Amino acid sequence: MANGSPGRSGRLLSWHWATPEGQTVLATRDLAAILRYYRQVHGESQTATGERLGYDKTYVSALELGKRHLTDVGSLRHVAEQLSLPAHVLGVTDLADTDHRAMLQFGQSTVRLAEIARQSGHAAEAVAELWPLVARLEARTRDGHTERDVLRLLAEARFGLGTALGNVLPEERLATAAHWTAKSLEVARLFDDPALSTTALRMHGNELRKAGLTGAAVSRLTHAAAVAPSQTERAAVLPLLARAAGALGHQTLFDRTVREAGRLLDSVEHTSLVNPVALHEIHLRGLISTGRARDAIRLAEGPAPSPTISVAPQWRVIELITTGRVRLLAGDRHGATELLETAVQQARAQRLPHQLQRVLRAGGEALPQVTRAATRALEELRTEMAA
Repeated sequence: MANGSPGRSGRLLSWHWATPEGQTVLATRDLAAILRYYRQVHGESQTATGERLGYDKTYVSALELGKRHLTDVGSLRHVAEQLSLPAHVLGVTDLADTDHRAMLQFGQSTVRLAEIARQSGHAAEAVAELWPLVARLEARTRDGHTERDVLRLLAEARFGLGTALGNVLPEERLATAAHWTAKSLEVARLFDDPALSTTALRMHGNELRKAGLTGAAVSRLTHAAAVAPSQTERAAVLPLLARAAGALGHQTLFDRTVREAGRLLDSVEHTSLVNPVALHEIHLRGLISTGRARDAIRLAEGPAPSPTISVAPQWRVIELITTGRVRLLAGDRHGATELLETAVQQARAQRLPHQLQRVLRAGGEALPQVTRAATRALEELRTEMAA
């Protein structure tokens, strides 16, 4: 690939500027080193690079050897553009750099606010904020601007978008959410950053589970737990791994993961996922999925864990559905009906079609009143999405 095609493989080659090695070269601001690294990554000859820059081979050789130097702003800006570099790397000030910094600050704020919105039960608003940001960042990378900070923001925006979509899409469309979290992995792999890799793998694994790809979900989440750089990051993975292991019917992995997650609750800060209430729900659901309904009933009849933090609204819906399902298995139709009807109301208000589909499976023919209410709410949400 002598000249670096504009296709996907060429674009990934240009992303070498974002790697630790590329960042080390750029930090020198030495045009000779930058040219040599560029040619090494792209497999280009001095002749080919010269054609790209409009110089002959001899001049490129002289630049790489430090025998010639570029000092005028126009030439330096031209080289930066051709090599897909921000102009300031070569010591050139550029109005675009100011726009770039503003975009990054705006983008980082957007990602943070979107996550707050999602955790607050407003996943649709999070999607509306993240979609244009992802489109803008992807357009920038297609144009060859692959600065490290842009790519990191792109990874975070992609898995944020995928996770938010995983809340607002019905089951038959959840592959779309997994698609966006998978795209975040493409970028995260470029960074020597275990925390970023762990987060991307965790988000992607959970969306794979929701899309029904439980084997792949367990694989991604197991990888995430293995590369987690601290107990805090590992603790964030384990509840999702337990849930995926339960969905897969892997009893041994489920039990082992739930036990470890429980032990870590005492040593890490609690979050919307890492807390006793969330783990209790995951334990109940996993016991049912691994064929131990009686154990689930006994666990549900025992004392409920005390909340240690404010539970996110969607987690309250998830808990209601799981507990309602356990009540129905225990023969408590009245208690199950109350829980599931409340779940329908809250899932409709928060626009959570996937949770309504869980209610349909939980109620089934045993609770026709609940099934009718969930069906109506799901049809309303589908109409809204179609519009």
